[in-house]
Amino acid sequence: MGVEIVEYHGIKYAEIIWASEKVEKTTFFSPAESSFQFGLLAHKAGFVEPPHFHKPVERTIADLQQMFVVQRGVVVVDLYGDDGSLLREIEMHAGDAIVLIHGVHAIRVLEDMQCISVKQGPYLGEAEDKVFVEVKK
Repeated sequence: MGVEIVEYHGIKYAEIIWASEKVEKTTFFSPAESSFQFGLLAHKAGFVEPPHFHKPVERTIADLQQMFVVQRGVVVVDLYGDDGSLLREIEMHAGDAIVLIHGVHAIRVLEDMQCISVKQGPYLGEAEDKVFVEVKK
């Protein structure tokens, strides 16, 4: 299945890297200007990256993207349009990864799951971080 961009009416809602995706060299799928970089690191045996650190650069980030990497179990990510209509149900299994870029989303756990979740901080608590919305059934 590879890499999939979920887009509706010219708006990118998510990027998915399915567990089956294989690359020969490190490949990032997000545009360079994206506030959240999403890709796969790949090197041949024997590769050594020299010791390094990343320069501190002040960045202004207006959006909050979130990434899930499924470690075990099965989870469905529901993506909703700005009008509250269900756009897509994405069933994910161990090894699958998704970046949620735009819009309302929800998760449903089909089999006990564990995911790595990564998003920009700082975390301000549920009251400041999340807006719960009514969606169309």
